[in-house]
Amino acid sequence: MYNVIMTLLIIVSILLIIVTMMQPQKQQDALNALSGGTVFSGQTKKRGFEAVLEKVTSVLLVLFFVFALLLAVMSSK
Repeated sequence: MYNVIMTLLIIVSILLIIVTMMQPQKQQDALNALSGGTVFSGQTKKRGFEAVLEKVTSVLLVLFFVFALLLAVMSSK
């Protein structure tokens, strides 16, 4: 069981990296944050591909933390 969860954690980690790298860059938001500009200006609801990537990223993050916590509990026994 430990090896299965470890394998799943590795797969989810790789997928999380891939999905994060596929997301479009938001250079304007970073510039506003650094220059003290308003962060909420120009934010619109994400549609299409961006919305799907955001949801997939959220699901993968939850799976990553669940698997990591399960491994921590299993390794302490």
